[in-house]
Amino acid sequence: MMPPLQTKWKHRLMRTSLVLLAFALLAGCGNFGFPGVYRINVEQGNIITQEMVDQLKPGMSRRQVRFILGTPLVNDTFNQDRWDYAYVLRNGTKVIEQSTLTVYFEGDELIRVEGDLAPADPGQRVASETQPESA
Repeated sequence: MMPPLQTKWKHRLMRTSLVLLAFALLAGCGNFGFPGVYRINVEQGNIITQEMVDQLKPGMSRRQVRFILGTPLVNDTFNQDRWDYAYVLRNGTKVIEQSTLTVYFEGDELIRVEGDLAPADPGQRVASETQPESA
């Protein structure tokens, strides 16, 4: 017959080992994922299309730009003359599509558009790119 002290330690060691094994198995599931699990597409940010960007013209007011593009995702408190629009489409951790668009104002007038989607009108593009960047 085993002394009671040895039995107590044996059960405690076994319980601790099982708990550690369970934590290790759960941690491993997060890295690999379960096979066949459906992951939904997650859209974050502003959806900006080429048609929307083509409507932008230098000299437009902030209100007109907001009507076309919507409220900017990032409104910099230190630079009121810059609005940033960002868009990301993900499936789990994989990025499927990503785009950015930045519009610059001088006072209340649109002066420049930069980003992944450029204006289609070549005259607008030249006019918008030749403007100096405001601080």
